[in-house]
Formats: sequence, C-alpha cells, structure tokens
Amino acid sequence: MQRLTGSQILCESLLKEGVDTIFGMPGGAIIPLYDTLFQYPFRHVLCRHEQGASHMADGYARITGKVGVCLGTSGPGATNLVTGIATAMMDSVPMVAITGQVPTYMIGKDAFQETDTTGITMPITKHNYLVMDVNDLARVIKEAFHIARTGRPGPVLIDIPKDVTTNTAVYEYPGRVHLPGFRPRMQGHTRQIRQAARLIESAKRPLIIAGHGVILSGAFSELRAFAEKTQVPVLTTLLGISAFPETHPLYLGWPGMHGMYYANMAISHTDCLIAIGMRMDDRVTGRLNAFAPHAQVIHIDIDPAELGKNVPAAVPIVGDAKHVLEALTDEVASGHHPDWMQTLAQWRIEHPSLALPEKPETMSSPWIVRELYHATEGKAVLVTDVGQAQMWAAQHYFFDRPNTHVTSGGLGPMGYALPAAIGVQIGKPEEEVWCVTGDGGFQMTLEELSILVEERLPVKIALFNNNFLGMVRQWQQLFFDKRYSGVKMWNPDFVKLGEAYSIPSMRVKDVDDVRRAIDWARDIDGPAMIEFVVEAEENVFPMVPPGASLQETIESAEDVAPKMQQVAVAAGSDAGGV
Repeated sequence: MQRLTGSQILCESLLKEGVDTIFGMPGGAIIPLYDTLFQYPFRHVLCRHEQGASHMADGYARITGKVGVCLGTSGPGATNLVTGIATAMMDSVPMVAITGQVPTYMIGKDAFQETDTTGITMPITKHNYLVMDVNDLARVIKEAFHIARTGRPGPVLIDIPKDVTTNTAVYEYPGRVHLPGFRPRMQGHTRQIRQAARLIESAKRPLIIAGHGVILSGAFSELRAFAEKTQVPVLTTLLGISAFPETHPLYLGWPGMHGMYYANMAISHTDCLIAIGMRMDDRVTGRLNAFAPHAQVIHIDIDPAELGKNVPAAVPIVGDAKHVLEALTDEVASGHHPDWMQTLAQWRIEHPSLALPEKPETMSSPWIVRELYHATEGKAVLVTDVGQAQMWAAQHYFFDRPNTHVTSGGLGPMGYALPAAIGVQIGKPEEEVWCVTGDGGFQMTLEELSILVEERLPVKIALFNNNFLGMVRQWQQLFFDKRYSGVKMWNPDFVKLGEAYSIPSMRVKDVDDVRRAIDWARDIDGPAMIEFVVEAEENVFPMVPPGASLQETIESAEDVAPKMQQVAVAAGSDAGGV
C-alpha cells in the first residue's frame, strides 16, 4: 500500500467525501497542507479574514446541503474562525473546520501561535478532534464528515499539528464509521405518530410552526402535503422561512419578536400547536409562561434534547422531519377549520402588519425590500445580515421557492451576509443572489468584497445606510428614553469604497430612483452594490418588547408605554416569566 503524507491523506480523504470547494487562508502551521492542496482539483477561495471563510462555508452548506469546509492556521487563524463555527452550531449547519496546530512536540509549551483550539471550540462544535498521530487522520476525516451531516447537522473541528501533516502513513480510507454511541433516530415512533394524528383531528384551532429542521431535511413537499390535507395554517420561524411557499393560502407568516401580529395571536389562541424542526427559541416564544397557553403541543425534532427543553410537549416525536411528516400525513384524516380560518383572516384585516403605501414620501426600508421583491419576481436568493435590514427582508420579501432565505438566527453575528452570500453564490452559481445588509454589519466583513471580483461572482448588494447601529438604536429609543449610546456611525463613502474594489456602485436617496437602481444592478454581468440612504430613525414593527408575551405585541411606538406597563404587571405576578 502507498504511504502518503498527512497533507496528502487529508486531501485524498476530502475528495472521498465529495468536497469540491474550500474556504480558507494559509499560515505557518498549515503551510504543508497548502503545499499539497494546489495539486488537487479543489476550488480554494482565499478569504481576507478567517471569519469570512467560516461564514462562506456556512452559506455554501445551507444552499447546497453539502458539508461546508473552511481552513485556518493555528492561533489567530483558528480563533478567527470561532464566530462562524458558533453560528453553524446554533443554526445546525453541517461544517468541517480544519485548523493547523503547532508541532506535537511543542504543544503545551506556549509556542508561537499556539492556542488550545479544541478547548476553545468544544462548547461550539458538535464534536472536535486533535489528531496527534498521522495514522488516525483518515479515520478522523471520515468520522468528522459523518457527524457533521448526520442527524441534527452541525460543525466539527479537526485540529492538526504541523508534523502530522508532514509525517507519512499507509493510506486506506475507511468504508464506514464505527460510532456506536451516535445513532440518530430518523423514523418517528408509530404510537406517538398515531397519538399526534388523533390530537390534530380533534383540534378546533390547529397551527403548524415549521423551523429550520424542515429545510435541513428537505421536507418541503412533505410539509405542504401535510398542511393541505389537514388544512392547518402554517407559520415558519425566521430560519424556517422558505420552508413553505409564502403566497400559499395556508401561509400565515412568522411569529415572535418581529413577527406578524396575527401570527402571534394565532399562537396565543391555538388549541393544537404542531412544532416541526424548531427549538422553541426565546425570539419565537416571548415570555415562556404565556406561550401558546391553550395548546396541546406536538413537537417533532431529530434532536431529543430539544423536546420539552423550553415548552412541555403533549406528544414529543423524535425523528427527521421528512420521515415523520410522511408517516403523519398517511395517518391523519383530512381536515377543515372554516371558523378558525375566518378568525385568522379577520385578524389580518384588523392588524395588517405588512401593509405598505403604494409609494412612500421618504426612503422607507420595508418599501425598498418590497420593490426588490417585485423586481426579482420573488425568484432571488436573499442572504441577510443581522438587525433591522434582516427583519425587513424577512417581513417584506415573499419566499415561494424552497431554501431561498439564508440568514443567521441563533448567534446573530453582524457581518454574516456578505461572506455567506459568497458561499451561496459559489454553491448555486445559477441563482440570483442578493446580499441584504446594513451599514453596521457590512463594515464587519467588507474586506470580502475582493472575493466578488477575484472569483467573478455576480452577487448584488443592497446596503441600507441609516448612519446608526439600527436595531440597538431602536431599543435605546423605545426602552431607554432615547439615550443613544454608542450607536451613531460615521461612515465612509460606500460608492467610492465599492469602486475601489472595482465593483459598480450607486447611491440612492430618492424613492423614485429605487426601482431603476435595482434594475441597473440586475443588468450588470457581475457584482454590483446599491447604497440606499434610508430614514435614520425608522423602526421595525411589529415588536414583542423584552420580557413580554406574544399577546403584548406592539404595532407602533405609541403602543410601547401601555404594553410595557402590562409587561411589568405580568413580571411582578410571576417572577419566573421573563
């Protein structure tokens, strides 16, 4: 059998796992790997900061369903990956991060750029490895990819000392993994599925909440078939957006902190809540003791740790969303809920959360997003940053095609959108990809603009500039008596910045120019950037105040004082409710 260096073993193993694209940056401890890498048919995307590499791998993984791969050297290279690894962990994204490490004989001696990478990343990875023997490397690669993509997906880190990449071993890639303690359950228990079906059939006001797990399992047609057979209205979580067509008559929007008013009221009045592939995040539930107070909860998730963690489940079902929905649809009888649907329709009329003027007088961010929707006919993939622009994009762009909304939910790192959009565009080169970001988030990772030109990627950037860290400013305005602290921003000339990167750029200050600018960007064969100079103190509504229940959703700034009084009373009556 042939003896290969550790670097060759790594590259051969990546090929076996179907890897074609790698995002990373070289450094001292990982030079031997890079010395080998160029001999293999990988597309290596040279990030300008390792955080960018991890977000690129994240976006690539979300849009393709494949495992994203990123590389970093020891020390700062590894620590720069941490934000993206944590993002992947919180949002269940399959990723393998490979980091260089100082030689084995220098570990523990405070060598140059030595960092305890496995110690740092243990809480934010599904599993991680420090490979001390080159003979273990092929097995570790096989296990890492299996763990990353199997069951509830997540990131796995492999830390490889420099001498392990240069030492040699006989190469034989394992045909299978042997992890007896890791056997995710894919099929739901038959008795619990029957119990869930009977509960749904007896419900008068049933409701579905579909989360990211539906997208991860590819259960788009299964969710639609189940909803249409039972005639149960569908909500999605923020990460579940694009799991169900948003122009479908059964679609009700998304709930939570900035969800639709009527979606929050639906949760507050449902008698049977069917939660699929979602983890009952606090941004969805609001105050837990008031969440779905009248409902029997059916909770379907591949991770048993999520069932009952935040909200008790009358019927917990462990299993993959696709398989469980197939079985549940076969088991449940057809349904019809005219009174419930009429109530929901009336709430939508009385509380039109997404109503916009035909044309506003000033540069309104929600209206600009709606114009983007009309211009693209809803066929683009939107990759959004964190903050106000993220919320407006989720509210006012309607996603009918599966897996076309990509955002960070759990960790919420500013700067996610641009590098993630790069990963998305590389993963799906045929798609029209828009990076929707704010002036704050954009400046966290703008150095990756060079990748758009270097890799010839036609990503379009919609940059909302309000000269504020908008979401923090909104909280300071509404809940801290408008004491603006650390949120006012001096910004560069973004048009000149874009042009410095050889990216065609345009500034828009007037509503009459919005559609023309979007069409201009779409006509360019390559990247383009539009800076929308928007209202400085525009707020995202609806909004659930901190510590409030979904029933206390506010629809405008005038609602804040009375609703916060209700929150204070509720908090005083139940100290455990916040």
